[in-house]
Amino acid sequence: MNISNRTYYMVGFTAIAAMVVVILAYGAYNGFEFAGADDQGGDAISEIDPSYEPWWDGIWGSYELPGETESMLFALQAAIGAIIIGYAIGYFHAVDKARKGKLPNRQ
Repeated sequence: MNISNRTYYMVGFTAIAAMVVVILAYGAYNGFEFAGADDQGGDAISEIDPSYEPWWDGIWGSYELPGETESMLFALQAAIGAIIIGYAIGYFHAVDKARKGKLPNRQ
């Protein structure tokens, strides 16, 4: 019985996706909070030294971006990362095919 590499990739991807769903469902069931690192860092500093005052307000001062803008920037960052990873996978796949001589001749 010959199982192709594609089958192995699909089984592996499905297993990883199932594990992620189980872990997230377990966390949601037990009341885990998925907070950002900025919030957790600020809370930790407040617990250690309640009198601490930040020494820098950031690039735009005390102005904070609306939640929708933060979400949009995060989604844009994820999309750019996915494009880069997809390009790299496609590039190395084509290089591998070229080495094996499986690419069609273009004339």
